[in-house]
Amino acid sequence: VQLVESGGGLVQPGESLKLSCAAPDRSFSDFSEFRSISMSWVRQAPGKGLEWVSTIDAAFLGYYASFVKGRFIVTRYNPGKTVYLQMNLLTPDDTALYYCVAGDYRRNPASPRGPGTQVTVSS
Repeated sequence: VQLVESGGGLVQPGESLKLSCAAPDRSFSDFSEFRSISMSWVRQAPGKGLEWVSTIDAAFLGYYASFVKGRFIVTRYNPGKTVYLQMNLLTPDDTALYYCVAGDYRRNPASPRGPGTQVTVSS
């Protein structure tokens, strides 16, 4: 499975970013396979370990870590094999490398993930 994240960047506190995660055509046999699995976002801040952020399941239900609940929204577009993470009210604590994960990271931390996209929140 190959995943490619995009949408990261440098923003000021209080601003928003929308991350995207796409599965190239050669990943997953077709979108019916993609739509049957959960997808997750995790992040890694400088000097820290991986931290679960959010998961969206096959029924489009989103689950969130307590520190992002109410600020982040996870969505998916199955025909495009894409997952999104809308991040609002960003703070410097959200600065991290954000990874997309094929699967529910909470159940299987060894699930495949992409190379990540950097999010930096700074004034």
